[in-house]
Amino acid sequence: MSDARPEFDAVVVGAGPNGLTAAAVLLEAGWRVLVVEAASTPGGGTRSAELTLPGFVHDVCSAIHPLAAASPAFRSLPLEGHGVEWIHPDVPVAHPIDGGRAGILERSVEATALRLGTDGDAYRSLMAPLVRHGDELAHSLLSPLELPPKHPLVLARFGIHAIRSAQSLARRWSGDEASGLFAGLAAHSILPLSAAGTGGYGMFLGVLAHHVGWPMAKGGSGAIAAALASIVVERGGVIECDHPVSSLAELPPSKATVLDVTPAQVIELGGDQVPPRYRRALQRFRYGAGVFKVDWALDGPIPWTNPDVAGAATVHVGGTMAQVSRSEADAFAGRHSERPFVLVVQPSAFDPSRAPEGRHTGWAYCHVPAGSTLDRTEAIEAQVERFAPGFRDRILARSVMNTSDFSSYNANYIGGDIAGGLGTVRQVAFRPVPSLHPWVTPIDGVYLCSASTPPGGGVHGMGGWHAARAVLHRHPD
Repeated sequence: MSDARPEFDAVVVGAGPNGLTAAAVLLEAGWRVLVVEAASTPGGGTRSAELTLPGFVHDVCSAIHPLAAASPAFRSLPLEGHGVEWIHPDVPVAHPIDGGRAGILERSVEATALRLGTDGDAYRSLMAPLVRHGDELAHSLLSPLELPPKHPLVLARFGIHAIRSAQSLARRWSGDEASGLFAGLAAHSILPLSAAGTGGYGMFLGVLAHHVGWPMAKGGSGAIAAALASIVVERGGVIECDHPVSSLAELPPSKATVLDVTPAQVIELGGDQVPPRYRRALQRFRYGAGVFKVDWALDGPIPWTNPDVAGAATVHVGGTMAQVSRSEADAFAGRHSERPFVLVVQPSAFDPSRAPEGRHTGWAYCHVPAGSTLDRTEAIEAQVERFAPGFRDRILARSVMNTSDFSSYNANYIGGDIAGGLGTVRQVAFRPVPSLHPWVTPIDGVYLCSASTPPGGGVHGMGGWHAARAVLHRHPD
């Protein structure tokens, strides 16, 4: 037997934001790291491409990044020094309502409250105390298993309301603008808005909008992946793309293997190395609804009826709380909503580099049953047309992706689930299995860092950050 030292101290499988963050942290600690990626480029959910026409740059998956702006992991990395330039829209979020009305969430809590009329005081009382402690709240929610918590009072104040459903929490408002705005925020949970904990999604995303904004990366989300990959390489790491892995046995020897994959792939990669009890626990992990996405090349900006909506990069299209709730309940129950809730991003209104001069790009998706292959283009475009008459006339070309396309694009998107698993209260607290150390698997030397670990989905790198710290804790030498 050879006593030669392995070439790498750690091997990371998957070059998404979490995998690249894990690699960067380990490299900073002096480890020698190899990152292997099945696709031809790093990025996972942070890639950009000309999906429609030449010169029109679209984000393939993620587009807007409030969690990135708040992430302790990303704040610890020199992303800006490696090419990331954050663009903050005039307004983080807009939510049009029939009749030309709209809920407008501005960076200022006070300015937002003033727009909400008689509902302003209730909005201010809910959000202002949390925004004042935005850093503490973000740290607590992005490091949910930190014991004891560093900011228990802030966390308790948030938790009293966050455990409630979005529908219940929205009863404090009487107008459609406030409750509709909150419904759109809460719908990022990809759960029925009657479910416990969906109020917390709406609150946290609202707090982030006021505290750090909902920025985009100039040139597209691919700039984030490029920066992370550049940091890894600068620190001495090696990234091998076009390198699919079907078994842990295929990987070179190392002290630690860090997997940026979901539970289904852990079972597949680990094979007989996965202990039966852990295998059964992973098999109980639940994936969520999928998405259907459309990208547009446009010959002009989206012609919103309410001109204030044009000032937001992110527009939640779905109408009232009741209408959004119906749509999200349908997707969760395996039905296709006639009027789906649609998340729209209009990046070129704030980043001219995304389209040729005078032209624009649009990005949108709706939630659909897992595994759905039904074409939802017409339903999505009808919803946008509802609040922006004449929108269809501006479409030059479109590109669509159903749940099967998403699964093919990224093996982590099981059934089109872009969040790495169902976001219920139980599965957020115990993700992917009940454990105080969910990044550590019972397979010797194997760790998990994907969105299927705390704190869950989104572009923030925290799964990788926590996993890397767990590796370093267990291998202090």
